[in-house]
Amino acid sequence: MLVHINRQPIVGPWGGGAHFINAFHEFADGCREGIELDKDITGRANPDVILLVGLENDMRGGISAEQAIMYQMGIKPACKLVLRVNENDARKASHGVDDMWVKVSKYIDSTVFVSKWLQDYFNERGWACKDQHVIYNGVQRSVFKSGTKLDNGKLNIAAHHWSDNKMKGADVYEKIDQLVGEHPDKFSFTYIGRHQCNFQHTKVIRPLHGKALGDELGKYDVYVSASRFDPGPNHVTEALACGLPTYVHKDGGGAVEFAGLDHAFENWERLRDILVTKACAPNSSAIALNDWKTCVREYIDVLWTTGQKT
Repeated sequence: MLVHINRQPIVGPWGGGAHFINAFHEFADGCREGIELDKDITGRANPDVILLVGLENDMRGGISAEQAIMYQMGIKPACKLVLRVNENDARKASHGVDDMWVKVSKYIDSTVFVSKWLQDYFNERGWACKDQHVIYNGVQRSVFKSGTKLDNGKLNIAAHHWSDNKMKGADVYEKIDQLVGEHPDKFSFTYIGRHQCNFQHTKVIRPLHGKALGDELGKYDVYVSASRFDPGPNHVTEALACGLPTYVHKDGGGAVEFAGLDHAFENWERLRDILVTKACAPNSSAIALNDWKTCVREYIDVLWTTGQKT
């Protein structure tokens, strides 16, 4: 069975989709006997199954969902289409994204959602494909782990995002910045990545990835994600893997599912109370964290099962 994925690996401080693509290309071969990964980004090798990661063409080539559907309809009706869903309108306050995904759902054979929250989100909007799976992203456990803490007598808070969209939680991060300004002897806040925040008292570090990011995150005492409606946030799993008590916004979407409802704050006042009283507890109800190889193996199982259907 020849499997084509419509994205090429890319190295750098990017989001969960890029991490997944890199992992898939690294671990897919050899995961299951009888499955071969099509390395031709154009998809001309006549694949039996196409894994769509995103609906549009990759900037460096690749096929779109529309092209994959046309290939199935006109060239190889036996080809199966599997769609990985890691996007929605709510996360960026955009319009039209949900409609495009729901439209494509009428033509695919299987869906993989990156969180149960996202699955419910799209089912409420009329998702047509009924063969559905939830597979959480993996995390590189050899890289993201607890490290030597900062020894400065403060509660050291961290957050990180590769995107600077304000829906990532700019309002809350600016409140943390103000708290540090009011009590510089009690708190520090480090933000890693891109942002559009008006920071005055926050240490900002350029976007990091891989070991550099893991080494940095491991230094802190508590992690805050104020992201809203996040489909399946890697930043949360990375913080959890580092052993950081991780607090997320109640409207965080997949973030709440990952960190646990008992670590969701409803507003700034509640988060401030947690930080001021230093009542930062481990995430006892967080999801189990898998490594990327396990994540890819679960996708391969879905691809294999879908490919066997007549």
